[in-house]
Amino acid sequence: MEIHAALDPLFPLGYSMLMTDRSVIKKRRRRPEARPGEILDAALALFSKKGFSATRMDDVAARAGVSKGAIYLYFPDKTALLKALVKQATGGQIAQVAELADSLSGPVAPLIRQLILQMAWRVESTELPSIIKLVIAESRAHPEIGRFYLDNVIGAALPVLERLIRRGIAAGEFRKLDARLAAKCLMGPMLLSAIWRSVFQPLGAKAIDTKALAALHADIFLGGLKP
Repeated sequence: MEIHAALDPLFPLGYSMLMTDRSVIKKRRRRPEARPGEILDAALALFSKKGFSATRMDDVAARAGVSKGAIYLYFPDKTALLKALVKQATGGQIAQVAELADSLSGPVAPLIRQLILQMAWRVESTELPSIIKLVIAESRAHPEIGRFYLDNVIGAALPVLERLIRRGIAAGEFRKLDARLAAKCLMGPMLLSAIWRSVFQPLGAKAIDTKALAALHADIFLGGLKP
């Protein structure tokens, strides 16, 4: 689900306040299944603006237009909110890639190229860069957040890439090399692009064309794997 940052209702008193109240009432009347997404949207906006530690559950509730008790129906604490954001950003993609990789019968290179381009799409079209920035920023004070990302994203994705590269080596499609290091090389430019987009672009750095970077990286990486 795409995440959209909510806007603070900074309206003057009077008619605008009445309209704000109606907006909140309308939001609370939405179907219960829509509320987790609204809560996560609000949490990400606040985490990005104020930081994880400074954001209170009351703040998230106010921004989402729900009661604090309603949040606890879905998320027991702030850490659970951030973990849910991580899961939402990866979108179940890792499990899908693992299934596709395990059922692959042809050459490996086309799938690796497709995966690199898919990573670029997620960097450009989802809130993944903001999630990565949050994880990096908060992992020292909240190591459980970094551990969760390490175990459920990095620790799940890298073995899939390693298996693909080893399969290519075994078939003679790729030259012999360290598959573990090669998998990290594959991920590197996309991680750089995500950090660039979330940290340096807001400071005025020129934007990276992530799709063009991914296409070039695929050419260089797969060319380097050839026997």
